[in-house]
Amino acid sequence: MTASGEEGREARGTRSRRAFDRDKALAVALEEFWTHGYETTSIASLTKAMGINPPSLYAAFGDKRRLFGEVVELYQRTYGTFPPSPEDRDARSVIQAVLMYVAADYTDPRHPPGCLIITAATNCTPGSQDVQADLRAIREATKASIAGLVRADVEAGILPRETDAEGLATFYVSVIQGMNQQACDGESREALEKVAKAAMRAWPDADGS
Repeated sequence: MTASGEEGREARGTRSRRAFDRDKALAVALEEFWTHGYETTSIASLTKAMGINPPSLYAAFGDKRRLFGEVVELYQRTYGTFPPSPEDRDARSVIQAVLMYVAADYTDPRHPPGCLIITAATNCTPGSQDVQADLRAIREATKASIAGLVRADVEAGILPRETDAEGLATFYVSVIQGMNQQACDGESREALEKVAKAAMRAWPDADGS
């Protein structure tokens, strides 16, 4: 092959790489799934938004289901992470910080409202039940983490022995999911912060009251 032929092939390869930025395409797919949900988002709408053709999508991501799996991982690394909490903070302080963070994040105009993990698979056909199950497992893990924080405070004597850790965790997860819906309905950050403050008034006192 002549030098000019090699240069031509290299130029075509460079153009191809520039034409398809996988990370950028994944970020666009995240926005599509976050906005429209898993079931409603089609391959046609994805490829249009990502600026690629279906063969390129399948070659890069496999299929819609595997693409969504990567989207969920990206969401968890970027948007779906709560602020880190020092180990010496009690459960009440951690939950309060989480609720205030949620109030800000779910209403942030730089991305779609609410939480992808809560909203992306609320209505799925039988063929997409695995998507619902995967997202449910993530939500259940969050609830288990909250319950673990509460149990640790019970063991430390910060909360009374009769505190229902699972019930308290379910309550605060329900608050978070309600804040998600309110954000999707257009409520402001300030309104959700009021919800967060009201929810914290339900936290049990050290004497059990």
